[in-house]
Order: sequence, then C-alpha cells, then structure tokens
Amino acid sequence: MKETIQLILKGMSMGVAEVIPGVSGGTLAFITGIYERLLSCINAFNPSLIVTYKKEGFKGVWTQVDGFFLIKLLLGMAIGFLIGLKIIVGLLASHPVHIWSFFFGLIIASAPLIARQVNKWRWLEVFCLLVGFVLVYWITIAAPSQGSDHLVIVFFSGILGVSALLLPGLSGSFVLLLLGMYTIIMPAIQRFTQHPFGPELWIVLIFGLGMIVGLFTFSKVLGYTFKKYPNPTLALLTGFLLGSLNKVWPWQQVLSMRINSKGEEVIQFSQSVLPQTFDNLSSNPIYGTNPYLFESMGLMVLAVVLIFILDKFSPSS
Repeated sequence: MKETIQLILKGMSMGVAEVIPGVSGGTLAFITGIYERLLSCINAFNPSLIVTYKKEGFKGVWTQVDGFFLIKLLLGMAIGFLIGLKIIVGLLASHPVHIWSFFFGLIIASAPLIARQVNKWRWLEVFCLLVGFVLVYWITIAAPSQGSDHLVIVFFSGILGVSALLLPGLSGSFVLLLLGMYTIIMPAIQRFTQHPFGPELWIVLIFGLGMIVGLFTFSKVLGYTFKKYPNPTLALLTGFLLGSLNKVWPWQQVLSMRINSKGEEVIQFSQSVLPQTFDNLSSNPIYGTNPYLFESMGLMVLAVVLIFILDKFSPSS
C-alpha cells in the first residue's frame, strides 16, 4: 500500500510537470528515482510480447511490461495532469516567480543526489557532465527558429519532441517551440479534435508516428547506455538537470510574447536576470517586477526539504 501511494504521488508530479512548459516529466521521474524502471517498462513493449503471450498468456505479458507499476504511475499522471490544468497553470499566470522558485529548488536539490549515484568520477564522467550542462543551457538560450508544415519536418519534430520528454532537464513543448513547430503542431491538434477528417489529419498522424518512433528507439538507447555505461550516463543526465536551471530560474525578463492555440498571449522567449535587475525593470509581462525575494527563497528551501524527505524514505535509498 505504501509503495502504491508513493508511485501515484510520483506519477502526479510527472503529470503536473507535463502541463508546465519548460519542465519535463523525465526530470520528475529522474528526481523521484523511477526513471530507469520507466525506461524498462517502455522497452518491454516489443515483438517478444507475442512470444510471451503464446507461452504464458496475459499474466506473462503483464509481468513483462511491469503492469502494476505502469497502472499506478499512469493513474498518478492523469491525476497530476488534471491538477496541473486546474491549479498549476493558473498559479503560473498569477504567481510565476513563486512557482518557478519551487521548481528551481526541486532541481537544484536533486542534482547532487543523482550525482552521488555515479560510483566513480573520472575524466569521462566530468566531460559528460559538462557536455550535458552546456547542451541544455544552450537550448534554454537559443532563439526559436521558423517551423514548417512539411510532413518530413513534422515527423522529425515528433521524434525530437518525445525524446526531449524522456530526457531530464528538457521539455518537449520547449523543444517544439525552439524548432518553430509549437505554433504549427498545437493548433493542428486543436483543430483535429474539432474536425477529425479536416486538412490537419495528416499533420497529427505523422507527428504521432514520429512520437511513437522516437519513444521506442530513444528509450532503447537510454536503456542500453544505463546498462553498459551507467556512470557516464548518470553524469550526462546530471548535467542536463544543471543546465535546465537557467530555464526555471524564477526571475525572468520577458523578451517576446506569442499567441498560443487558444488565442491567449503567452511568453515566447525570456532571459534570466538577477533579482535586483528584475526589481528595476520598468515593465515585464506575466512576471511583473516584484522579485518576492523572501517568499521565493522560502519556497526553494521547502522544495529542497521535500526532495531530501523523498530520498530518505525512498525504497531504493
């Protein structure tokens, strides 16, 4: 029962993360210690399931895909997604500095806990850490490109988008935004839900196909590297987390806005600034100019405490 509650809560954290642009569900899976198990579940969905079904029936298939783990996790993700839509999205609009402070604390507390899982730090692990940090940091400051509705580009956008979801520190929606595909894919999906056989059908189908290909191929790559090269892989993913801190830094100066698929004006691009600089801005859409320094620091500390409590009572600790 205790493990069930823990899995549902971890799934909820992932579900909430998927609602928030800039935060990856993979990050929360990594933070809560279920990342490798989740990769194993995804990789279990392969043609060998047919053989398993013929030999052992549904029970064998259920065991191979770690069915109880997936059900509990997916239930938690569904609950978290709904909570995120109803509560977190609203709080991000009304209290962005506070919410990002909390997420900043979550990530900065998690990085050393994950780094300690590296059994031996050599030059290769240090190199992987730096590569992961530089890559994700560069992504957070890169300017968005122009997208295209060409089906080949749509297909590869699906691969890259879902691959980013699997990587801690990377947000699939943010990667689509950088590719210039966010304003193409999201409106197409929205119109598809209203008119399933409209002109957007092929865009949605090809994007979905790209996501499926990316999900299963990239999860296999990650699963392989975890087994063969656990220390460099953990070091690389730790670098991803550290590089993402720039994206979740609470004090952002908004540089440009865009209209989302719902016709709402949202942030397209921003840059991290010091609280003092933030306080001196003449105007700053969405974020405002009040740094809420005391409250922000308190939320960061709360997030750090929560991570260490999770680590202390984790079954794997």
